[in-house]
Amino acid sequence: MKTQILKSAFTLLVVIGWNSNVFAQLPDPGFEIDRTTAIVITDPQNDFLSPDGVTWGVVGESVTANNTVENLETLFQLAEANGIKVFISPHYYYKHDHSWKFEGALETLMHKITMFDRGDQLSTEGFDGSGADFLERYKKYIDKDFVTVVGPHKVFGPEQNDLSLQLRKQKIDKVILAGMSGNLCVESHLRELLEDGFEVSVVGDATASAIIPGYDGNAAAQTNFRFIASHVYTTKELKEELQK
Repeated sequence: MKTQILKSAFTLLVVIGWNSNVFAQLPDPGFEIDRTTAIVITDPQNDFLSPDGVTWGVVGESVTANNTVENLETLFQLAEANGIKVFISPHYYYKHDHSWKFEGALETLMHKITMFDRGDQLSTEGFDGSGADFLERYKKYIDKDFVTVVGPHKVFGPEQNDLSLQLRKQKIDKVILAGMSGNLCVESHLRELLEDGFEVSVVGDATASAIIPGYDGNAAAQTNFRFIASHVYTTKELKEELQK
């Protein structure tokens, strides 16, 4: 039975023309920016984007190569200039989050290095300038009315925060996604937003990921963006699109 199933699967692949070039033939559905489009940025925070952040040793190479910090600022500028709403999905861990009874590999690491830690959800004491705080150069945009900061996501995706609710309440149907970290939070937000009925594109060079021996998170992220999203922009391409 198992042999027959494998033979049938192989035959099907031959029939549909499956070969080593199939990935080069991936369609690009495209993405049209209109009044129902918003930009969503995940984790534009010090622990990811500052050389003083606790993850810089593993994400710094990717952040620098992608020009991520500058490209994210360009997205804020483009949004403000073109009347596009921006939604920030941050990542915070409070004291009670450190009493979880089980965790995945990266959750364990993030808690161990006190990544995104805040003392209390009802207090901002010690928040300013901390690893959980927003990168200083972004604050002048985040403080403006075109930006909404939603509740924190707790693992990687937005399933446990109010991102989708806030988007729906603004009659947003399309999302341009960017931020940190590409193969974790950005990809998880991409998958969940798609499942929730949004049309999603990604700005590939406005993200970055951890690169450690044997594991290239940025390469994994960029591959999956191409597989999953309606379109993958560069920051330059998005700028040119909005200037048409």
